[in-house]
Amino acid sequence: MTGLALDRFDAVDLEQLIAEAALQTRVDRKYVVPRDDAQRVINTFDPRTRVLDTQGVRDFGYETVYFDTPDLLSFRLAAQPRRRRFKIRSRTYVESGSAYLELKTRGARSATVKDRIEYRVADRRILTDDARSYAADGLDAIGIDSARADDLHMRLTTRYRRATLVASDGSARSTIDTGLEWRDVSGRTLAVPGLTIIETKSGSAASDFDRALWRAGHRPVRISKYATGLAALHPDLPRNKWSRLLRGPLADAAPRPHTDPADIADTEETPCVHAA
Repeated sequence: MTGLALDRFDAVDLEQLIAEAALQTRVDRKYVVPRDDAQRVINTFDPRTRVLDTQGVRDFGYETVYFDTPDLLSFRLAAQPRRRRFKIRSRTYVESGSAYLELKTRGARSATVKDRIEYRVADRRILTDDARSYAADGLDAIGIDSARADDLHMRLTTRYRRATLVASDGSARSTIDTGLEWRDVSGRTLAVPGLTIIETKSGSAASDFDRALWRAGHRPVRISKYATGLAALHPDLPRNKWSRLLRGPLADAAPRPHTDPADIADTEETPCVHAA
């Protein structure tokens, strides 16, 4: 569990959240906030705020596996940055034992496209032949050689727990990620239990969630769980884009060796939570 106090908020189920706060056109802002500060900010949220709740559970385990080429094409396109870029990952919802393969691309006109397909949990650390074809089509659509899909392999795994809040009028959402951990195939791991990543999602105007964070002295930052985490684990990689974070909140989080994480065990049937 997150350990964050969310009990004062009324519950909203996944179906209601999607119906009321789908936010297809939105502005996303991310904040890296010390855990104690996050609780203080949450305590100032409108008491009519609602929290995603599934059978009494209010935060949910996520495991995300990112795939990249040996020369880190996905990472380097984000770090430079380039107009054309992509990110491919599997995302597993731990409580439900369900997974998706997600592809995010940005073409020459800077339009971001997100797509995903259902995926077997057992395959979450590999790309099947069908998955490579799926990735190849996405790369080809943004002008990257589709053959590069054959070079994609697991590079980084992130784990965290996520709570999702929705404004009383459905105009905004906020996700709060805790227990953040990165695990790299090179044999390094990085955990930051003292930090949270809060993301707000609203229309063009700032939300009440944003204003509460601003009043507490927190401002939006550039962070990518994949690219920032990989740069934190490997100081020799390009890092200027995330240097503020890497010199600040992530500076004291020293990478350490790790063994391969155990497979996610089958769990009792729980509705899959993937709204955030």
